[in-house]
Amino acid sequence: MTKHTEITRITPHGQMEILSQLEVNQLKQNSEHFGSYDIFRRCSLAVLNVGSIVDDTTEVLKEYADFNIRVISQERGIKLEFENAPDSAFVDGEVITGIQEQLFSVLRDIVFVRNEIEANQNFDLSRPDGITNAVFHILRNANILVPEADPSLVVCWGGHSISRTEYDYTKEVGYEIGLRGLNICTGCGPGAMKGPMKGAAIGHSKQRIYGGRYVGMTEPGIIAAESPNPIVNELVIMPDIEKRLEGFVRAGHGIVVFPGGVGTAEEILYILGVLLNPENASIPFPLILTGPESARAYFQHIDEFIKLTLGNEAQQHYQIIIDNPSMVAREINAGLESVRNFRRENSDAYYYNWILKIDHSFQQPFVPTHENVAKLEIKQGMDRHHLAANLRRVFSAIVAGNVKEDGIARIAEHGPFEIRGDVEIMDSLDRLLKSFIEQHRMKIPGKRYSPCYRVIKG
Repeated sequence: MTKHTEITRITPHGQMEILSQLEVNQLKQNSEHFGSYDIFRRCSLAVLNVGSIVDDTTEVLKEYADFNIRVISQERGIKLEFENAPDSAFVDGEVITGIQEQLFSVLRDIVFVRNEIEANQNFDLSRPDGITNAVFHILRNANILVPEADPSLVVCWGGHSISRTEYDYTKEVGYEIGLRGLNICTGCGPGAMKGPMKGAAIGHSKQRIYGGRYVGMTEPGIIAAESPNPIVNELVIMPDIEKRLEGFVRAGHGIVVFPGGVGTAEEILYILGVLLNPENASIPFPLILTGPESARAYFQHIDEFIKLTLGNEAQQHYQIIIDNPSMVAREINAGLESVRNFRRENSDAYYYNWILKIDHSFQQPFVPTHENVAKLEIKQGMDRHHLAANLRRVFSAIVAGNVKEDGIARIAEHGPFEIRGDVEIMDSLDRLLKSFIEQHRMKIPGKRYSPCYRVIKG
């Protein structure tokens, strides 16, 4: 990739335009704090690296090792200054406007989390309610939560490494969703995260809806491998994958899952584990798994794995719709009506699902070390939502070993993760993972995939 080697300065667009001198100084100081700067730099690079076909965080950071970015303070506020950025972020020497907006979103979220969440004793991140409160404040600060609006935010999950046929299908579903006036929230990257937004934008345009929302929700560990796509007009950086997942289900009103790989399986296990909690038995949460005819086998493998591990009860929480975009949109729209009625009857906010119970095992950040992965308990007879929590962690570790810098480094030093559990579950897991490899769903096609894990039975 080519680089824009000249020093570039940009001013805030739509946010951070009016700041006091105290706020300016705090932003500058916190962006330069060692831990914060590293996160700020890598997230900013990801935003500038739009359109990248590389999904290896280490490779991206190595390619742009000389990229630097700074907060410049001045009497009128702040500017961002950077050099050696990807040339794809520029048009005729000027940074694309949407990328400028996303850069300041990165600065806003990184500094807010450090200043107002991590350093604030009012947020007890060791408690479930403290974490839920922190997620709320991060989303509110990013203007993701919109009061006095009917439930309309459809979360779309799916892989960054999907076929052209599957990508086109995500656009068709997004188009049908957009025609019905609904908005889209994804993990903000390429593939199944971009397609629904692109389709919805056309649907909104046909309906003359000019305030369409295309929310991108990501986290520092994955953003370099999944750079925000250019359609995202509301970007928020959550501190870790667990808070990102909670952000999806607290702010979103229904979920559509497209084909993907281990990351998508992690997301499915997360939402099923939450819905299997007995305290959530009465809460409506529409969940649809969908893809073109070519993805039928993918969802069959997922469905079989869920049946074996989490049982028939888990299967009742979702429906699988193959090759029917309009039906997906109709079903999710009907589901949102149930959500609206339930929230109204229970005096719960439309913009944040406070009633939903999320067990602490789904909130605690999981560090995918070899030791932590090896000691995960995976066996029949466990409470289903606790088994789902540990299976979610297994897939999270594989995601880390595939594309995240820390995970890739651990695999290089210590070899593959060792995943242990009951024979029947491990057999099913092994079959599922092999199907992902055969279908080229582990990483962007082009390189031979070397598994970052070993499945050990018994």
